[in-house]
Amino acid sequence: GAYGMVRNSIARDIIGGHDFARYVPYLVTLFFFILVNNLFSSIPGIQFPTFSRASMAYALAGLSWVVYNAVGIKKHGFLGYLKLQTVPSGVSKAMWPLLIPLEFFSNILVRPATLALRLFANMLAGHLLIILFATGGLYMIENGSLLVKPVGLLAWVLFILISFLELLVQFLQAYVFTLLNAMYISGSLADEH
Repeated sequence: GAYGMVRNSIARDIIGGHDFARYVPYLVTLFFFILVNNLFSSIPGIQFPTFSRASMAYALAGLSWVVYNAVGIKKHGFLGYLKLQTVPSGVSKAMWPLLIPLEFFSNILVRPATLALRLFANMLAGHLLIILFATGGLYMIENGSLLVKPVGLLAWVLFILISFLELLVQFLQAYVFTLLNAMYISGSLADEH
């Protein structure tokens, strides 16, 4: 099932047959942690999308940042890893003063922020849409004129459809976050940038 998908389709296919096995426990745990926390927003009575709180998403991205940088530093040493992440291969040395700061900024500083922002924004936006259509539709049904009540009913139909779409998004966000982590680990292990 889902374990096999993470193990084979993410870890083995992206990290590679030689190194993937030691990262499977982390990636599987990451996938299920995100998925279960995302599903909290769809369970009646709980309806709390954990990752719609920025602190949760950034904490998880911070952990991911530590993991993939530690993997790279362990394999290449600190300076070797820093060189692999900041000096693009095949580029003339004349371009280095321009590219090294951009690569450092992109690979070391921005990567965890974009990882967290993607998860946070999708969970927050989905939950806000559900709240908007549910409460707006109810308000129009209860307080609207005869012409407005059908719009309220349409809003409720959209609320139900968006709720099902949100289930798909919750799964996809867990998958994408785990997939990107595997890609970052693979990049940290690679011998060339």
